[in-house]
Amino acid sequence: MENIKLTALTNKISFTGDLYIDNLFLLAPKSTPVSQELINALQLWQFEELQLDGNVSLGGDIGVSTNGNKNQDNSEENKQKENLGSSVKKVLEDSRAINIANDESLRLNMVKNVYLEYANYIESVYTHYSTHKEINQEELSETVQELCIFVKDNKRFLLRLLSDTSLINKNFLVIHSLRCTVLAIATALQLHMPLSKMIELGVCCILHEIGMLQLPPQIYMGSKQLTPGEKAMISKHPVYGYSIVKNLNFPTTIQLGILEHHEKENGTGYPRRLPGEKLSYTAKIISVICSYEAITSKRNYKSERSSLDGMVELLLNKNNTYSPDIVRALLHTVSLYPIGTYVYLKNRKIAIVTDTVSDNPKCPIVQLVTEKKADGSPVILETENPEYAILRVLTKQEQSDVLKIVEEKRKLIEEAQKIAMELNTSSNPQNESQKQEEKVPEKKESVKATLNENETEEVDISFFN
Repeated sequence: MENIKLTALTNKISFTGDLYIDNLFLLAPKSTPVSQELINALQLWQFEELQLDGNVSLGGDIGVSTNGNKNQDNSEENKQKENLGSSVKKVLEDSRAINIANDESLRLNMVKNVYLEYANYIESVYTHYSTHKEINQEELSETVQELCIFVKDNKRFLLRLLSDTSLINKNFLVIHSLRCTVLAIATALQLHMPLSKMIELGVCCILHEIGMLQLPPQIYMGSKQLTPGEKAMISKHPVYGYSIVKNLNFPTTIQLGILEHHEKENGTGYPRRLPGEKLSYTAKIISVICSYEAITSKRNYKSERSSLDGMVELLLNKNNTYSPDIVRALLHTVSLYPIGTYVYLKNRKIAIVTDTVSDNPKCPIVQLVTEKKADGSPVILETENPEYAILRVLTKQEQSDVLKIVEEKRKLIEEAQKIAMELNTSSNPQNESQKQEEKVPEKKESVKATLNENETEEVDISFFN
């Protein structure tokens, strides 16, 4: 892939390879002439650079290349087709081989690696369909089955990663599909769905936006508000997605889940305005999850809202938009204060939500941000205890400021530990330690006085306001 400036495009120019907006979204297949209308649209939507898998075409409508090799291309295509899910399988195998014991940070890092690899996999599925018009159903189902098991074993860690919307640097369709899939599977566990139905739900979630690939990419990738006409085009993507999976002979449940994922319980959704009693259960789940994810995620044209805001909006369920049972299942899955949320407690401590309490979604489990136990393990609190009740969610600015304080404290502790090690390993302990004390007497005592991990620390966040 090579970058090409938009200014290099001219009317009716064609290439020996595919032209992309980015490495996921196909703009013009190889040998297809670029029209002036397309160039004008790209300029209107302020795209400055594209990606090209080839060169300027030198001959006819077959895209003759000066350095192409058909056999080599076929070999590379077959290799790519075989390896779409291999990276996920490898990272899952590696995760099982890691001895994480009770180390929370190691486990979170392991889960993060798997999560990011699933993002790569979803991107490859979309890219492969965009360029080859095919999806390996068997591989996709097997990969989703592995994800269902992984979510069951690591739910609270995955939900914590979902709170960081900047973690994945990919197109929003990939991010949205992955986040929806993880949330849907976690909710399905709460609903006690059988594994076979969970796999169908997961496959449907991964593919529910694939119809977008039939639309001009500038519509769903631009940073401007959509016009009424563009919104009408966007509203067709469930039908396009349905046609794609129907032509690929996916099961009917998956076809309907994709077709109906924007329908509403009150019959005001699209594309067919069906009421709740005529909707598939898979579509009802995706409708709730898709809405929650959209509220809590950043888009080019809007900023994200907090997870608490998203959950409250679904619970209000104005005009009976969503299935109450599924909203309730999502609430018990993520809690009123979803995992990863930073909160201010009644005891004037700052904590991060690390787990849910299934029978009391208002009172999750939290971990103090600025304190640890004497052995270095985290301080875990149950907010059901009135002493540790959650007063409110931190703002983004407050969260950023607190994390800076925590990072500065970590660096000071490391510096203190380094000084202590130098003193302990000195060849002449008495003389060398005296010299060290002469060099940093105040700093050493200060670190000891203020950063003793056995001490508790109250944090008053009023100064952030």
